[in-house]
Amino acid sequence: MNSLSEHATVVLVHGAWADGSSWREVISLLQRQRIRVVAAPIPLTSLTDDIAALRRTLDRTSGPVILAAHAYAGAVISAALEDRVKSLVYIAALTPDQGETVAQMFYRETPHPAAPNLAPDAHGFIWMPEEGFLNAFAHNASSELAAVLAAVQRPIALQCINEAAPAPSWRAKPSWFLVAEQDRMISPKTQCFMAKRMSANIRSEAVDHTPLLTAPGVVVDVIWEAVRTTLS
Repeated sequence: MNSLSEHATVVLVHGAWADGSSWREVISLLQRQRIRVVAAPIPLTSLTDDIAALRRTLDRTSGPVILAAHAYAGAVISAALEDRVKSLVYIAALTPDQGETVAQMFYRETPHPAAPNLAPDAHGFIWMPEEGFLNAFAHNASSELAAVLAAVQRPIALQCINEAAPAPSWRAKPSWFLVAEQDRMISPKTQCFMAKRMSANIRSEAVDHTPLLTAPGVVVDVIWEAVRTTLS
């Protein structure tokens, strides 16, 4: 690792129905490579709130930053315009263009037959049904892990997915996109459409929607390529 890489920080942003601990396997693998890592907590209350929360985390870092996002958080990191953010990594993510919504991208294709039925509760938050974790969110995970994910899930506000996205930074910053070929939450066709539209460096793998837990080595490889390429 060169000196510039040693002073860089990889900031990981979780998606819906999860928190920063969903990156735990990735964090451990990156730290073994002496890469500085921070998991950014976002409230999942609105896209604006989540973008602001990410900026607060960025304020706690110094030097160059590589941003990596899972699923919904793709929309969040796409709003990072700071010069210190050198590249963007999307893991089975949603990347709406300016004026588009996360919901428009999420429902662009017909849902997978095993995808859960999602609807907001009386408070405007969307919860994942317990069986959704085992059947779609991380269907390559063990039943024990899926049960833990269901127990600790954090709901996402309807406002997050219905708020129009701002101008995306992927139009100006280099990006990487891991397409999850076995994804039952976000259509692989939609992922390919978004990745090609943003001219990302694309890697396609036979992984489920949450490879940060079920195939962390693949995720680390993509992040490490972004670090090495951007900061070499």
